[in-house]
Amino acid sequence: MNNGFIYSLLLTGPNAGQSLTIEQIAQWQPTDGLLWLHLRYREPKARQWLLNSGLDRVEMDTLLATDTRPRVLSSEKGILLALRGVNLNPGSDPEDMVAVRIYAEEYKIISTCERQLQSVIDVADAITQGKGPIDSAAFIMAICERLTQRKVEFIGKLEEQLDELEERVVTQVNKTLRTDIAELRRQTVVLRRYLAPQREAFYRMLQEASELFDHNDKVRLREIHETLIRVIEDLDAIRDRASVTQEELQSQQSEQVNQRLYFLSLISAVFLPLGFLTGLLGVNIGGIPGAESNWAFAAFCGGLFALIGLQMYLFYRLKWL
Repeated sequence: MNNGFIYSLLLTGPNAGQSLTIEQIAQWQPTDGLLWLHLRYREPKARQWLLNSGLDRVEMDTLLATDTRPRVLSSEKGILLALRGVNLNPGSDPEDMVAVRIYAEEYKIISTCERQLQSVIDVADAITQGKGPIDSAAFIMAICERLTQRKVEFIGKLEEQLDELEERVVTQVNKTLRTDIAELRRQTVVLRRYLAPQREAFYRMLQEASELFDHNDKVRLREIHETLIRVIEDLDAIRDRASVTQEELQSQQSEQVNQRLYFLSLISAVFLPLGFLTGLLGVNIGGIPGAESNWAFAAFCGGLFALIGLQMYLFYRLKWL
């Protein structure tokens, strides 16, 4: 829809599932059914409509905020939510979470975002097919469920990725492993930054005495809250496993460096006396033994090989090899 309105749908009434025009939105009455308006808040016309919608200052500021942390706030008329969802848009990083802001009253729901959110699209598709929520509480539950389910699916992908990285650490060490593990840890940190406040927001919603939620809604929300808690616990476990995996990789790399240094040390130990002898006999002064003998060079080389053999025998007996 133009003018910054992404969706303008009726959830109930004789025209449930119908998309309204700007003129129909202006003429809408609560008796027409529950209205959901989803706007792109950066669009000038959408911002102007919100400024003229008669909402309180707090609701207005939250719906138009550029960056919000997950939170819940109740008012006399309804409830205000700021939530985050996994970014599934093409070419985007999933951990670059998309914010959605929702203000819900008994007969009207207003939500805003800037980027598309698959959970919102799912709810809109269900409404147009006549299978969507039929009241404000059910709408909020549907959004929260889909947001949480997307997180569960993404955490599952992170676990599969970590399993693969752990296997690669054991079977093969390459230059990209360290970068891949660091990227995975970065994703968990960014995700947890928003999931923890969202967990608190769900808990706050459970404690709110809003008239929108009945007992069944609270039970449903409690299940969503518990699922999100498990998601955060799984995320913490992934972060800890990634740390252990990174430490194991660093240990393997340190062991490889130590082995190379040890080998170089043995080479140096072998050639140190050889270098001393060749340097001593290579000085250009009189009195060097064998300087006038034709067999002296062969004898000297034979002595050097014997010395190498003696060193190898000593290294073997000392278990340095």
